[in-house]
Amino acid sequence: QVQLVESGGGLVQAGGSLRLSCTASGLTLSSYDMGWFRQAPGKERDFVARIGWSGGSKYYADSVKGRFTISRDNAKNTVYLQMNSLKPEDTADYYCAARLSDGYFYTRGKDYDYWGQGTQVTVSS
Repeated sequence: QVQLVESGGGLVQAGGSLRLSCTASGLTLSSYDMGWFRQAPGKERDFVARIGWSGGSKYYADSVKGRFTISRDNAKNTVYLQMNSLKPEDTADYYCAARLSDGYFYTRGKDYDYWGQGTQVTVSS
């Protein structure tokens, strides 16, 4: 069975930092592009960042560009999201997702095959 498990969420003041982790089991992470998405209360799930299978091809939503950094360690089957300069509008449940790499770039949730259960991030003003 395939399982993605997020961790690292929590409560932080505006301007602070958090580092989210997503560890995969049941798949070989090096074969997959990985993405981070988030969903705020009452809102739809939105794209945050993605990274190619080898650690290149990074792409970010405009709202987080310059503040968030996505990275991965395939040997550990783990993808990370370093979040700096956090803002209250970053408050959301954060999800990691995996898609078998095919050389193209995807930012829609429907295009990803596997999902974690999410981790809560709350940023206070």
